Amino acid sequence: MLERVRAIDAQIAHVWMVRTFLKHCDEAEDDDDLREIVRDLYDFILAVGPVDDSIDPVAYLKMAKKKMRRLVGATALYEQIQPEVSGHTNFVMAARSLRLAVDRIFQIVSS
Repeated sequence: MLERVRAIDAQIAHVWMVRTFLKHCDEAEDDDDLREIVRDLYDFILAVGPVDDSIDPVAYLKMAKKKMRRLVGATALYEQIQPEVSGHTNFVMAARSLRLAVDRIFQIVSS
C-alpha cells in the first residue's frame, strides 16, 4: 500500500509543476478558469500532503480518492480551455503532462 502512496506522490511532482507554471503565467491574471484550475490542483496536493515516514497509507489513499473528482475536473477544464488560452508549446505540454500524471494517479487510486 505504501508503494501506491509513493507512486501517487511521484506523479504529484508533475501536477505541482503544471500548477506552478499556470499560476505564474501572464494569462492567469485575467482568466478565472485558469485560476480555478490552479486552486483545484493545489487543493488536491494540499489534501494528500507530503509523503514522509509517518504517513498513514490508508488515510492518504482515502483522501486521494475523495479529492480525485476535483483533480480530474481541473484537468478536463484545462484541456478544454488550453487552445483558447494559448497555443504555445508550453501550454500544450502542460496539458499533456497534467493528463498523463492525473491518469496515472487515477489508475493507482482505483487499483
